[in-house]
Amino acid sequence: MGGNGEAWIMSTARSNANGTAALASDEWTGATFPPAGDEARSAGIAIQIAQPAGANGRERFIPITRFALIDRLTDPGAWPRGQAAHARRFFRYLDYWRQQQYSARLLTLEQAYEPFSPDSDLLVTRSYAEHERAALQRRVVSGVQHLLTQANYTRIDPRQVELILTRETHYGLDLHVDLDAFEELLVYYRGESTRKDQRRTLRKFLRKQEFEVPIFRRLFVLFKLKSEAQRTEEVMRERMIPRRQALKAVRRMRSLLAPEIKDDGIYMKLFKNMPRSDIEMIFPNTRVRFRLFDKLKLGITSGAGLGMGAFSAAGKVALVGTNPVAAAGAVFGLGGIAFRQCMKFLNQRQRYMVVMAQNLYFHAMGDNRGVLVKLASRAAEEDVKEEILLYSVLAKSRVNRSELAAVDQAIEGYMLEAFGIKVDFEIEDALKRLLGDGLVAEEPDGTLRTMPPDAAASHVDRKWDAFLDELSDMGGGEGTEMLDGTSVPA
Repeated sequence: MGGNGEAWIMSTARSNANGTAALASDEWTGATFPPAGDEARSAGIAIQIAQPAGANGRERFIPITRFALIDRLTDPGAWPRGQAAHARRFFRYLDYWRQQQYSARLLTLEQAYEPFSPDSDLLVTRSYAEHERAALQRRVVSGVQHLLTQANYTRIDPRQVELILTRETHYGLDLHVDLDAFEELLVYYRGESTRKDQRRTLRKFLRKQEFEVPIFRRLFVLFKLKSEAQRTEEVMRERMIPRRQALKAVRRMRSLLAPEIKDDGIYMKLFKNMPRSDIEMIFPNTRVRFRLFDKLKLGITSGAGLGMGAFSAAGKVALVGTNPVAAAGAVFGLGGIAFRQCMKFLNQRQRYMVVMAQNLYFHAMGDNRGVLVKLASRAAEEDVKEEILLYSVLAKSRVNRSELAAVDQAIEGYMLEAFGIKVDFEIEDALKRLLGDGLVAEEPDGTLRTMPPDAAASHVDRKWDAFLDELSDMGGGEGTEMLDGTSVPA
């Protein structure tokens, strides 16, 4: 939506708030919106706003780049003469300012994450007591959750992950995951969608059939394994078995893990376009099991092969006294049949593992520290998009806090009309940040007063200049410095 779209947003908000069809006048230009007739059509603006979507089908994530929003919201026709350039400059300043704030948070988070990083190639110069590691672990997990929330990811409660774990994946694998093995487990997604795929089915006589696959456009997982001692204690209580048996069971379950995965590390993975039915693949302790179809196929072929081999060999084995060479040949032949059938099972399992590895390879986006960097960048971008949308409304009309619900609804309608997307706009979160930075002020009667774009740009410029002077120490006080193999006070 171009032209005077933002004023139209406010017009719709007031119409919704007052329960009338009256349109508000733009206080900056004196024009009334939305435009009608040919003018509306040329600007790409629908005269009647589409009804915002319900709770279903809406996400907090805004799937439009901030660059596209800035271009749309700073159209010269949407601002008084000369103000569009100031607005664009302010939005760019605001973008850099948010990125800078998240960069500072990222540095603090990376420092807390360093003791748990599985990819670090740096010299270890600090040791941590158990309670200090626990404090750092809480800081890392809470910091990551904050980034995910600000990046508009949605959490999947670990207690409900079993609702998503399916019996058979999109790629035809039967997988099993032991969720009790994790001390920390975060699973988040952003962007529910579908994609087209094809597969052969017996019902279509093995012809390819097109179908839709539900996917998560982005899927994040953070996990930390429980220690071997902790998991052993749990298995002892659950199965009512002695420690020795429990330890053996735990080590057998952990044999599925790659040798590089340690229980003192915190692992983060980010995937793209992951089918919902394949979420089991993202866990490190996934166990591949044979599907019922494969069990029947291999069982029938193996049983038939061994049965016929045993039947033909039985007569020759009976001649062991008179013709030992023939009997020995029959035994070796039967052993060869058994070996081939065993190899069929192993090869099928190997094919399962190859399919899983190949698909994880193409879905993977980042690991560990790289994921932190990407999440911080996305969180800053989501904040900026929300703020410039709200600022574009508040800067052009007098809005009272009591009208925020109508403004929220109108912005959601604008996104639907302008871009054809349904979003759940977080107006309170965006307003809180604008108020915190002094770009918007609330008067005693609840009226929200906004800095003009040129003054707002100068305000952000001054905050940037003072940023380093106000920068706090990143250190949390945990750990003890080590020098030449000995510990010295930090």
